[in-house]
Amino acid sequence: MTKRIFRAIFIVSFGVFFASLLLFLTVLYDYFSGVQQHQLRIQTDLAAQGVQDEGIVYLERLSVQKTRITWIAQDGSILYDSASDKGAMENHLERAEVKEALLNGYGTSSRYSTTLTERYLYSAKRLSDGSILRLSAAQYSLLVLVLGMLQPICILFAAAAALSAILAYRIAKNIVKPLNELDLDEPMEYSGYDELAPLLRRMRAQQGKIRRQERELEQKKKEFDTLTCAMTEGLILLNAQGTILSINRAAQKLFATDCFCIGTDIQTIHDSKELAQLLERAESGGYTELRMCRDERIYQVEASPVVSQGAVSGIVLLLLDITEKEKSEQMRREFTANVSHELKTPLHTISGSAELMADGLVKPEDIAVFSRRIYRESQRMIRLVSDIIKLSHLDEGGADLKREMVDLYELADETRRLLLAEADKAGVTLTLTGSTAHVCGIRQLLSGMIFNLCDNAVKYNRKGGFAALEVTEEESYYVLSVTDSGIGIPKEHQERIFERFYRVDKSHSKEIGGTGLGLSIVKHAARLHGAEIMLQSDVGQGTAVRILFAKGSHGL
Repeated sequence: MTKRIFRAIFIVSFGVFFASLLLFLTVLYDYFSGVQQHQLRIQTDLAAQGVQDEGIVYLERLSVQKTRITWIAQDGSILYDSASDKGAMENHLERAEVKEALLNGYGTSSRYSTTLTERYLYSAKRLSDGSILRLSAAQYSLLVLVLGMLQPICILFAAAAALSAILAYRIAKNIVKPLNELDLDEPMEYSGYDELAPLLRRMRAQQGKIRRQERELEQKKKEFDTLTCAMTEGLILLNAQGTILSINRAAQKLFATDCFCIGTDIQTIHDSKELAQLLERAESGGYTELRMCRDERIYQVEASPVVSQGAVSGIVLLLLDITEKEKSEQMRREFTANVSHELKTPLHTISGSAELMADGLVKPEDIAVFSRRIYRESQRMIRLVSDIIKLSHLDEGGADLKREMVDLYELADETRRLLLAEADKAGVTLTLTGSTAHVCGIRQLLSGMIFNLCDNAVKYNRKGGFAALEVTEEESYYVLSVTDSGIGIPKEHQERIFERFYRVDKSHSKEIGGTGLGLSIVKHAARLHGAEIMLQSDVGQGTAVRILFAKGSHGL
């Protein structure tokens, strides 16, 4: 703005100077022309008086260099001329100054030379005998005078240009200075130019509107950031060119990046052909998705185009961690297959035994044996169905089960007495040590936990072995321990024994009537109580299971 004001003032001031100079020269030229014309008339009067007194002798005796004297007869012929041969000169009767002098007694005129570089002034006077005496003098034209004064005029122009530039700079600076001092945050406090008041009022109104919009946008941004940061799903917002506009923490963690990736292309944080194809389909305006494996996790990536005014202006990427879902689906399929397999064997046994008995192919003395087999297999099915029902109930969270203060030691003692007969039959010593430990929990689930652990300690033991229950109190926990001297669990199986239907030795488990769900029930019950399970086992040395109940915890 300062440059434009400077340029405008400089051009105007220099233009005014040039026009003034031109006008001054023109006026001055006209003034001196008038002065010269007046002097020429005086000289004409003097010369006319001399001619009337002395005649042509006066003219011949007169020595003139810059003024030309011509004596013209009444008929226009030349009587005398100081510059040319009178015989070679044409008739002057038609000259303007001569005609005017014949008519009025005195005449003047001016004419330019053929080169336009000189102007001739003429002054003519009628004498008493009717003849005309004319004097003429040469005068340079205005252009020639200007060219003759070119050096001082150039100096004057340079000085005028410098002065115009200085004045233009100072004036432009003074004009812009109040504008530069304008406080845009408080425009109404400005007192420089009254003409800006309507603009300043509008600015204040616009600023108020902008501030309200900024607050609203900031609030919405905070809400959006809070929402997206709390999301476990990854969320990435892209523009139509694939540049990252926003990325939440879950997505940053997934792609091992940070918020500084905003403004870069999505391919810089994850370059894959599948993702490029996904974005290409989204840019065409269609919803699409793909599955992506990263760091041993499975993610479902969903791309949704953002359409504005009929064109795709952005893309929303949603990254869902479906690893647990896939695992749950796999476990469900395995569970269904295992249940079917576990039920098929006893059903075939029961069906086969019943068919033999119905067809009369069983001897009377063997009916008791087949009946016991049918009873044993049906009991096995009942236990299996019962355990499945328990697990299903635990999967649902056991919300309908009542919580109360339970003494673990008392519950362990009740369980020990229930299993004493089975332990004696297996040749295993079952003992209980410890002290009272009250926890808030579900009695029947806690009882089932202890029963399954003790039952396994007896079943998978050896004759003459032991199974020891212990309830102790530590600084932050109540600890329930079940230790046995049984067959132990190999290291490669220890991480999976709490899975449903997982058996280390399937043939031995079926011989002793296990369903393969006992430890799975223990794991789910411990999770509902917020307890931690610790396992230590060596093959041939026995197994120790410790369940830690946090003091003051009511579980999940």
